[in-house]
Amino acid sequence: MDSNGFSPFSTFSVRRQTGRSLQKSSTPVVAEMKARQVAKITELGRALIDAGFLTLDEQSKALGLARSTTWTILRASHKASGLSAAIIKRMLLSPQLPPLARRRILEYTTAKVAGLYGGSRTQRRKFLERVGRATPEEAGLSGLNL
Repeated sequence: MDSNGFSPFSTFSVRRQTGRSLQKSSTPVVAEMKARQVAKITELGRALIDAGFLTLDEQSKALGLARSTTWTILRASHKASGLSAAIIKRMLLSPQLPPLARRRILEYTTAKVAGLYGGSRTQRRKFLERVGRATPEEAGLSGLNL
C-alpha cells in the first residue's frame, strides 16, 4: 500500500471486475445479433417457398448450392459468423434465384456489411470485397460501401 491507502493489487482487481462486467453485458447484444441474422435467413427460406420452390432439391437448385449446404442454411444451423461471401456470391449468381429471394440475400448482405450481425470493420470490409468480386452489377451490390 502507498501513503494514500491504495494497493497495486486493488487496481488490478477493479480492472478485472470491469472486464467481466463488460463481457456479461455484451452477451445479450450478441444474442440479439444472432437472432436478427437467423430471422433474415428464415425470410430467405420463406421467399423460396413463396416462389414455389417447396422441396430441398428445388431450393438447392434455385440457390445454386448443394443440398447439404442449402439444408444447413435454411435450417439456420450455419456457423456463428453467418453466410460466407462465397456462398452469397454463388446464390446471387444463380440464374434460377427468384427476385424476392435475391432481395432477401441483398438485405442480409447489406445488414452484415453495416455490422448488424457483428464483426469488426476490417472483417466487414473484407466480406464486402469478397462478395463484390462476383460481377457487382449482376449480384446487385454495386452501390454498397463500408
